[in-house]
Amino acid sequence: MSTALKTEIDFYRYPPVGPEDWRYAYPTAKVRVQELAMVPRNVFVDMANAGSFAEAAELLAGTEYAVNADAASDEIEQMLMARRTEARQQFAELMLDDGVVEFLRMREDFTNMRLAIRRVVTDRPLGLDYSNEGNVPAEEFEEIFEQENYELLPAYLQEAVEAAVLGYYEDKDIRRIDYELDRTESAVRLREAMRLKNIFILSLVRIRIDLYNLKTMLRLKMAEREEETRFFYPGGFVDIDKFKQGLETGLEAISGLFFATPYYDLLETAIPYLRNEKSFLALEKECEDYIKGFLRTTQSIASGPQPVIAYFLMKEAEIRTVRMLLTGKKNGLSPKLILDRLGEWIL
Repeated sequence: MSTALKTEIDFYRYPPVGPEDWRYAYPTAKVRVQELAMVPRNVFVDMANAGSFAEAAELLAGTEYAVNADAASDEIEQMLMARRTEARQQFAELMLDDGVVEFLRMREDFTNMRLAIRRVVTDRPLGLDYSNEGNVPAEEFEEIFEQENYELLPAYLQEAVEAAVLGYYEDKDIRRIDYELDRTESAVRLREAMRLKNIFILSLVRIRIDLYNLKTMLRLKMAEREEETRFFYPGGFVDIDKFKQGLETGLEAISGLFFATPYYDLLETAIPYLRNEKSFLALEKECEDYIKGFLRTTQSIASGPQPVIAYFLMKEAEIRTVRMLLTGKKNGLSPKLILDRLGEWIL
């Protein structure tokens, strides 16, 4: 795979997912069977429309997410975290390429990093609530930051520490920590995806960069901060100049600016909602739906890592959806608000 990334878009809706790999015949067959047991979208819609939390919880009775009608919020969270841990353990067992497992585990490393740096710069004591599902074990992560011995971290986390700390102390703005970590994570994920020479993962990373830039463009525009072009990330399918141009374009004309990109339909739906409701709810949903649509294209692969990765990511999305619905019903959110946020479920 070439190390040069083209910004010319040579696909209509979704980028390529790569060739088949018959080493993955059994893992692919296994996840195909497990896909059949995923919660159908109509159940989520019924949960959103349920009259109470108890009614919503009852709809999950025949699934792995069954909860009691009087379950406390922490019990629900513990159950969902257990389901996520099980899914991640199975993913590691099914994947034959350790590099892909390590690649996805980096997400937890950056989550831990964000927590640790915030605690360091705000002089708060380091706690014990680091995730143990990254490449760096939680106990090692805690010890490294307590001793400030960052050389024990993987190179990509050393890079993140330096960027985040320097960014924060530049103007003492704690928001810079999140920005610098997100920017570094994006660059690391792009670099690692190219190193793995996995077309599917590289396409997914580039999609996420594009969607991040789309959301950033619209948030900056609504906040009237059109000079903050430094917040865009390179490496997506759409050139950064397009997003900068969007900051100078009227909100009603932005969709047309992206007509020749795969994100035109997404913007056609999200922008009217943003303009009328002054809410990014539809934008978030449309971005998630686009990613899910890309994951669905792996259905055409008879055998390969792509269906295994896609199933794992969809399983995580399912867990997040269950959390959103149960939390929403517990807190009395309206069915309309929940349905506006509920993405298009694939299976």
